[in-house]
Amino acid sequence: MTKFEVVLIATPGFGNLVPIVEFAQRIIDHDHRFSATILIINMPGRPLLDLYIQSRVATSTTNIRFVHLPTADFPSSDHSKIFIAHVTSLIEKHKHHIKEAITKLMAPELDSDDSESNSVPQLAGLFVDMFCSSIIDVAKELDIPCYLYFASPASFLSFILHLPVLDTQTQLTTEFAESDTKLVIPGFVDPVPLSVFPPVAFTEDGYSCYMYHALRYTQTKGIVINTLQELESHALNSFSTSQMPRVYPIGPVLDLVGSAQWHPDRAHHESIIRWLEDQPSSSVVFLCFGSMGCLDEPQVREIAHGLERARFRFLWSLREPPRVLLDQPDEYTNIEEVLPNGFLDRTSEIGLVCGWISQVSILAHKAIGGFVSHCGWNSILESLWHGVPIATWPIYAEQQLNAFKMVKELGLAVEISLDYRRGSNKLVLAEEIERGIKCLMDGDGEVRKKVKEMSINARMAVMENGSSYTSLGTLIEELANNI
Repeated sequence: MTKFEVVLIATPGFGNLVPIVEFAQRIIDHDHRFSATILIINMPGRPLLDLYIQSRVATSTTNIRFVHLPTADFPSSDHSKIFIAHVTSLIEKHKHHIKEAITKLMAPELDSDDSESNSVPQLAGLFVDMFCSSIIDVAKELDIPCYLYFASPASFLSFILHLPVLDTQTQLTTEFAESDTKLVIPGFVDPVPLSVFPPVAFTEDGYSCYMYHALRYTQTKGIVINTLQELESHALNSFSTSQMPRVYPIGPVLDLVGSAQWHPDRAHHESIIRWLEDQPSSSVVFLCFGSMGCLDEPQVREIAHGLERARFRFLWSLREPPRVLLDQPDEYTNIEEVLPNGFLDRTSEIGLVCGWISQVSILAHKAIGGFVSHCGWNSILESLWHGVPIATWPIYAEQQLNAFKMVKELGLAVEISLDYRRGSNKLVLAEEIERGIKCLMDGDGEVRKKVKEMSINARMAVMENGSSYTSLGTLIEELANNI
C-alpha cells in the first residue's frame, strides 16, 4: 500500500499553530495511509506555546511528528511594531531551514533502486498558513504541490484577496478609517464599514504585508479553510467567480481538549470547574479575550463596573498586557490592583476572576450561558460548536470583521462593540457592557436559537457524508493523486 506524507508549517502562535496541528490529525484520522510532519518555528517570549508543543510531541502517534527548525535571528523591534510584519520577516529568514528540512524528508525517495523505497511515505503536499506564504518559493524549488491552510474565516480571505481592488478605489489611511464610508467586499453580504477593517490595514507595514500575502495565496494549488459551507455559504460561493485556486472548507477544526491537558497549573483549572459545578445551568457569563487578548486598566475597570451592574454570575479570564512587544499576556501578580476597590468582595458570591483558562473546556460546561469574546475565529467556532451565544468585543487582527459578520450578517451574536481597538482613547463604558451582557443572557432568544441550530450544523458537517467531511475527502484524494 502506498503511503503518503504531508508537511505543514504555521506561524508560531496559538491561533495559527493549534488549528494546523488539528488539521494534520484530521487528515491522518480520515485516511490511515497518511502521516504528517509539522515544522516548528521557535519564537521567544511564548512559554505556554512551548508547553503545548511539548505536550503534542509527548502524546502524538507515530503518524505525526514535530521537527524544530534551527533558530533564526528574530527581527528587532525597530523593524516594525506590526505583528504580521514581524512574523512575515521571521518566516522569510527560515526559508533555507525549511528547504533543508523538507529535502531531508524527501531523501529516501531519491534512491529508486532501494528495495524499501515503497515503504517510505511519498511527499504529497506542503501546507503553509496565512503568514507563511513566502514558503511557496521553497515548494516550487522542490517541485512539491503547495496549499494554503487558512485558519481564519472565508470572509477574511475574501477581504485580503480584494485588497488590490480596494487599493485602486481608495487609499486606506488612518484618517479615512474614521469616516462613515462603507465598501463592497465580495465575501460579505452587505457593504462593510471601514470602522471594522483590521486596524493594521491602515498602517503602511500592515497594508503592504496583506497585499504581499494576497498575491501569494493565488499561487497555491488549493486553499483549505477552517470553516463550513453552512456557516459561510455567501463568502465561499463568492470565490467561484474569481480566478483563484480551488477552495476546500473542512471545518470546524478544533482542539476540543484544550489547555487543560497540558497547562502546568492544573489545580487552578480544577478549582474553576468545581466552582462552575455549583452554578445553575446556563447562568454564567464567561469573559475571555484569547491567547493574545488583554485590555488596558481603564477598560478593565469599566468591565468590572458593568459586571456589577448586570448582576449575572460571571467567570472572567483577566490577564496583564505584555511588557515586551509580541510577547504573550502574563498573569497578574496582584489582580486587585487593576480592579475597583472592593470589587472582589462585593462579587464573591456571583463571580470568579482568574488568569489563563482552558477556554474550550469552559465553553463545554453546562453552567455557561453566554460568552463575551474577542471574536478570534477559533473562539467563534468553539462557541458555535458548544451552542454558546457570543457578545462581541473584538481587539485586534480580523476580529472586528468577524464581529460585524456575526452580528450584522449572520445574527449569531449580540453586540457589545464591533470596532473596539486596544490602545485607542475610546472606552467601552460600563453601561454598554451591562446592556450587552443582559441582551446576551436573558435577551434576544432568536440569537440563542440560531446558535443552537448552527451547533448542530457544525457537528453534522464533520460527520461522514457531511459537507466538510466530503470536502476533506476530495482534498485527500487530490493529495494522493499528486504523486
